[in-house]
Amino acid sequence: MKIETIGVMSPGDMGQAIAQQLKARGFKVCTALDARSERSKTLAREAGLTDVGSVAKLTEECELILSVMNPAAALEFAGCVAQALTVNKRSPLVVDCNAIAPGTMHEIDSQITAAGGRCVDGGIIGPPPRGAARTTLYVAGPEARSLEQIATPQIAINVLSERIGDASAIKMCYAAMTKGVQALVLELLVAARRLGVDGALEAQFKASRSDVYSWVLSALPVMPPKAHRWVPEMLEIAKTFEAAGLTPKIFAGAADMYTFVAATEIGRETPENRDKSRNGLDVVRLIAGEPRG
Repeated sequence: MKIETIGVMSPGDMGQAIAQQLKARGFKVCTALDARSERSKTLAREAGLTDVGSVAKLTEECELILSVMNPAAALEFAGCVAQALTVNKRSPLVVDCNAIAPGTMHEIDSQITAAGGRCVDGGIIGPPPRGAARTTLYVAGPEARSLEQIATPQIAINVLSERIGDASAIKMCYAAMTKGVQALVLELLVAARRLGVDGALEAQFKASRSDVYSWVLSALPVMPPKAHRWVPEMLEIAKTFEAAGLTPKIFAGAADMYTFVAATEIGRETPENRDKSRNGLDVVRLIAGEPRG
């Protein structure tokens, strides 16, 4: 399959960055902005995306559709795509790139293929590919190798296998470490500040675990505007681990922590309007000042 036109849904922070890289690579990149937020419309305009209006039109115009959105919306979007395919009898390649459990990915694959479409399991690991930042799109499924043709200098395509669910599984396990550890350390730093021992704890961390402490503090400034998206991601990790015979409770707790962060003043910011001079300790201080709901 030769790919010339790519649909990206939706053009949020990650989706916009990916779309810009694909445009620079020479692809025509479209999106569907009917019923989308003003923020999404603004980001799409800034990226120079072609708005085709509806999801149905997107399935008609594109050989490839990338679903890059809040994981809570992934199943609903797949249903919209499946409904459109049932009507127009088109067969684009649909790649779910969201942070979802393998079980959720199998549900999406079933919806798309039952409607006559084709599906690839995807998982994004890395930051939005802007500036010098690079990201990796892990893919799995019978047609995963088709995605190699959209690789760019800043978007690496890593084909895992022909088995749907593998890309989602590696995303879940990796995010369990990165975002799970971040949730745990943030909660204990907020607790230490409220208990009045933050200075002593900081000294102890610097003496014994400066690597972990520095890593989490460097990650915290960009986290609060994304916390609302990380809530369903933590729940998908919990679902993944429960299906593997492990406790879901650890990541249900992480979801609670991100729910708390999302409700704070800094959690209601967007990635574009956050205070970029704020450091990790500023984030801890501001969150510690908010009452726990």
